[in-house]
Amino acid sequence: MTDTAPAPPLPDGQALAALVAGKLCHDFISPAGAISSGLDLLKDPTAQDMRDDAMGLIEASAKKMVALVAFARVAFGASTSAERFSGAELGELVAGLTDGGRATLEWRVDAGDFSKAQSRALVNLAYLAMAALPSGGAAVISATRGEGLTIAGVAEGPRARLKPEAVAGLAGRPLAEGLPGQWIQPYWLWLTANDAGGSLEVAVDEGRVALSAHMPN
Repeated sequence: MTDTAPAPPLPDGQALAALVAGKLCHDFISPAGAISSGLDLLKDPTAQDMRDDAMGLIEASAKKMVALVAFARVAFGASTSAERFSGAELGELVAGLTDGGRATLEWRVDAGDFSKAQSRALVNLAYLAMAALPSGGAAVISATRGEGLTIAGVAEGPRARLKPEAVAGLAGRPLAEGLPGQWIQPYWLWLTANDAGGSLEVAVDEGRVALSAHMPN
């Protein structure tokens, strides 16, 4: 008889908050560091010939930081004054974070509004669909209303894939091994759908990743 090690527990409370905070710090550190580097160049009297480059670096990094903060407020459920968000607003959040990457985004979401839980699921799913295309391709995001709301993201590209950590998170399974930072956002999407009384489906084929969240109205 072979002993089977118990599965690690799912994070809760402080552990979950620490993982989300770690994910956000990881995302913020790159543009914040670039802004700091740009400011150092501006203050360096021996690097005045690089002033234009420094200003360009600061401007691009500040824009990235603002996009990250705006996205995180909706994606991770921070307090906002809005109770509902329009499809156009959510599309701008995702585009602001993914523009300039190798993959293209097609936003097929109507102009109707979405609850906080639906919005959280929509932007996280869209982001993960884009992240499944590290070598480029196209992601199509759509939302269909009926008895409930179905959010779909289809990513197609030459190396479309989900990392093992993402597969575990999207299934609501604890992270057995791998990087917590690659696991927490997929798990957060699963948790968002599950807590709202919805469900999440994932299909991975060669060159194609399909994510689908079913949310109540």
